[in-house]
Amino acid sequence: MTYLRPAKPTDAGAVGAILSGFIDGTTWMPRIHTRAEDLSFAGHMIERGWVTVAEQGGQIRAFSARNGADVHALYVDARAQGQGIGADLLAEMQAASDHLTLWTFETNTGAQRFYLRHGFVEVERTDGARNDEGLPDIRYDWHKEGA
Repeated sequence: MTYLRPAKPTDAGAVGAILSGFIDGTTWMPRIHTRAEDLSFAGHMIERGWVTVAEQGGQIRAFSARNGADVHALYVDARAQGQGIGADLLAEMQAASDHLTLWTFETNTGAQRFYLRHGFVEVERTDGARNDEGLPDIRYDWHKEGA
């Protein structure tokens, strides 16, 4: 069973490890920050109250970070993918907002399919000049029906 809860400061290590694991396991993703910087970034998002974690068996398996309508992150540990945890986190964000917006990299076709399945629509593409990684990206928006 998956349990969603607000992240605590002590969760920064697990959140940072999931983020680092994605970067390390994704061939097209450049590593532009150290693992320590990933951990620090996780801590900053948690301090701001943006992060929700998904636990299974007492272990953090995924996290999302949202500031108002802006989704900053949604990552699932590679060993926990395909179990609906990402969908649970996204549904929690959608239930809490009438509108969400997010960016994903053009190369991340799995994320694109996921967001399209969950009602997001593409609204903008860029050449990557505005993101730290320098990778072409796509902005997606979602609006609650009737909102």
